[in-house]
Amino acid sequence: MLGIGANAERAGAALQAPLERSVEQAGNWSPSDRRTLEQVLVRRAAHGLDRVDFLRGDSAADYRRAALDYGRALASGVVNPAKLHDVYTIARPDAEIQAGLTQALQTGTLGAWLDGLAPQDEAYRALSVAYLDARDEEARSVGDRLSPSLLLHVGDSDAGVPLLVAQLIDDGYLQNPIEGPIYTGRMAAAVTALQRDYGVTADGIVGPDTLAILNLRPEDQARALAVALERRRWLTRSPPATRIDVNIASGKLSYYRDGVLVDERRVIIGKPGTETPALASPMYRLVANPTWTIPKSIQRGELAGVSQEYLKSRNMFRRGGWIVQRSGSGNALGVVKFDMKNRHAIYLHDTSARHLFARSQRHLSHGCVRVEGAEGFARMLAEQEGVAEAWSNARSGKRQTFVSLPREIPVRMLYHNVSIGTDGAPVFRTDPYDWNAPIAKALGYSGSPVSKADPANTDVAP
Repeated sequence: MLGIGANAERAGAALQAPLERSVEQAGNWSPSDRRTLEQVLVRRAAHGLDRVDFLRGDSAADYRRAALDYGRALASGVVNPAKLHDVYTIARPDAEIQAGLTQALQTGTLGAWLDGLAPQDEAYRALSVAYLDARDEEARSVGDRLSPSLLLHVGDSDAGVPLLVAQLIDDGYLQNPIEGPIYTGRMAAAVTALQRDYGVTADGIVGPDTLAILNLRPEDQARALAVALERRRWLTRSPPATRIDVNIASGKLSYYRDGVLVDERRVIIGKPGTETPALASPMYRLVANPTWTIPKSIQRGELAGVSQEYLKSRNMFRRGGWIVQRSGSGNALGVVKFDMKNRHAIYLHDTSARHLFARSQRHLSHGCVRVEGAEGFARMLAEQEGVAEAWSNARSGKRQTFVSLPREIPVRMLYHNVSIGTDGAPVFRTDPYDWNAPIAKALGYSGSPVSKADPANTDVAP
């Protein structure tokens, strides 16, 4: 459904094209303007842009090009996400960089103008501080790595256990040293907490996925933070006050009403190969007791050649070349569907496999988003939007019933595998779709170990 398209170098080059004509008309840059730009560029590490070379000469044209490039990078990113993804429909900032630069030079406000182009919210500032800390730690960092072949269950003995303990203490998951080569239950509890934070299977077993996290170095964290800052620059500075944001990377839904976060819950999102796309799409109605018309891709795949007995056992039937699942508690959409307006057949819905929400790794679907406690979430929306009675009546029946919302609620599918926790510290997740690599490359970072989601076939559902 969604894939990485043009490489990041081409995406970065695309940034230059609209600027060429204006560079030809560079004009004269005063010594003061040049010093100001140079000083601003010295501080570009605060935005994770210290590995990007903006000023590549000393002519007036070079200075103007650098100012335009840097301004564009701060205002809307180095990379154009629409050139990286087959689907990207999230609103981006639309700053008038050329006109803004001209005015800043005329009024002597070049530094203030550039500094004001980046996001000004607390989350961006916290990511900036975390990036600078990781960058500083990277310069000092030395140390051993755990063996990539290490495998530990509780009770196992291994010479690598003391190094594991030191790493867990350094990462804040253990408070006090534990001596000896035995992998204990207390160590496993600390490992489980780390696994949950990074979105891998939380079983307390030290294996390849967990080792990839434990062996992360400050450079790896700096890389992830630089990408996180870039992704934030892609977003409009004034998102809708009432909206639903789904974080595809972490599997979490956040509901904002009138600018206040009022609800958070787990979601199940697309697995690699059927990724949930990065899109913005309004929710316009609630569906009680939905039926499910199964997409052709699933009919040709998981359901290819199934027997009539199979269909009957799952309350399915054939109609006009399609397989349809009737309403009911066993329906793959559960008892609630949240219809959205987009041409990609992406929507939110309940599920009959609710036990899967307990998993740390929840990239399991065919692209749609399954919502934990979907019935309660629908009831909340219906009450807040003034259609509670209509929704109650719809749910009390057994047939599929539509309840339109009086206003559309914007929904954004975002991909943020680094966020800021309630304590103000960065929370790292894995990069389940490997979408960070081309962005990191455009920001001057080389490859890094990637922990992708495991596309386990757990059920047949959207």
